[in-house]
Amino acid sequence: MFRIHAVIAVAIACPAVALAQASMRAEPSPQQKQVVADFEKRVNDYLALRKTNAGTAPNPTDSAQKLEETQKELAKRVRVARANAKQGNIFTPEITQYFRKTIAKTFTGKQGAKILASLRHAEPVKGFKLEVNGVYPPDVPLQSTAPSLLANLPPLPKELEYRIVNRDLVLHDIAANLIVDFMPHAIRAT
Repeated sequence: MFRIHAVIAVAIACPAVALAQASMRAEPSPQQKQVVADFEKRVNDYLALRKTNAGTAPNPTDSAQKLEETQKELAKRVRVARANAKQGNIFTPEITQYFRKTIAKTFTGKQGAKILASLRHAEPVKGFKLEVNGVYPPDVPLQSTAPSLLANLPPLPKELEYRIVNRDLVLHDIAANLIVDFMPHAIRAT
């Protein structure tokens, strides 16, 4: 009888202990929280600058030509407002280090093999050099980013998205179709 109670107690306690350990690991340190807060501030500063100097996303329209024209105009204004922008303005060395560790941890988790397989099977992006304030070429595929990877990265405002280009992580302005910043070699070689 004692043996049955002990087995039940261990069975009940093990998931609770595992859950407590997982939640302890998932809780970011104060330094990590500070890095994420810095990243979020930089993203919000970009969006504030864009809104103040370039406007907002184009209004919905049925005209592809009108949409393209307003997108190009928005991109042009953003480039003028961010004339001195360069790689690393948002992905600073500290933020890059945090993102690399977070991404590496994602690849070593349960979904890591699936994410790598997905990236290997995605259409490669060739002949395209990333450039801050550069337009993401319309004829180059927008490789989707695995949801399990996105779940571990800081969330973005609806105006921006993460994209993977080869092994680099891109911060993409959807409405302006601009590369806001990028992190070289974010994804390990597959």
